[in-house]
Amino acid sequence: MSSDFEGYEQDYAVLSADITGKVARIPKLLGDEKKQIVATVEKQLEEARELLEQMDLEVREIPAQSRGMYSNRMRSYKQEMSKLEADFKRSRIAYSDEVRNELLGDDGNSSENQRAHLLDNSERLERSSRRLEAGYQIAVETEQIGQDILENLNHDREKIQRARERLRETDANLGKSSRILTGMLRR
Repeated sequence: MSSDFEGYEQDYAVLSADITGKVARIPKLLGDEKKQIVATVEKQLEEARELLEQMDLEVREIPAQSRGMYSNRMRSYKQEMSKLEADFKRSRIAYSDEVRNELLGDDGNSSENQRAHLLDNSERLERSSRRLEAGYQIAVETEQIGQDILENLNHDREKIQRARERLRETDANLGKSSRILTGMLRR
């Protein structure tokens, strides 16, 4: 059973590597070649999904003792598949933007202006985030300093209370001593 899984695994590895290579090429291609690669990748993604389903069925048939290892591998393959699909979607969006620009005769200036504006906003947001983080750090440090001061004050209070108690005891002892001495003087 695990040999079937490993066979599917090898097929999936080859297929995902091929998909990754083609997805990376999509934004650089033009015209019919680009359309052909997009169609091929769509078919390969479907094939990869089917392989994952087969692998999942194989994992369910594996004995419970060794199923955990295969389940972890399946999880990582599914995450990889999600990433492949997201990358393909991004490359298709870039592809559709290019097609739209070709059809509309858009020379990309507005797109460049928008990008510049977005980059400027991103930088501003990043600076604000850094300032907020610095402010938060200062607040945490201030809170720690305040806690340390409160602990020191508490220790000082305890020391003062112990000293006051010793003073009362000493005063009481002096009072006793004074009475004893007075009694001795009378005798």
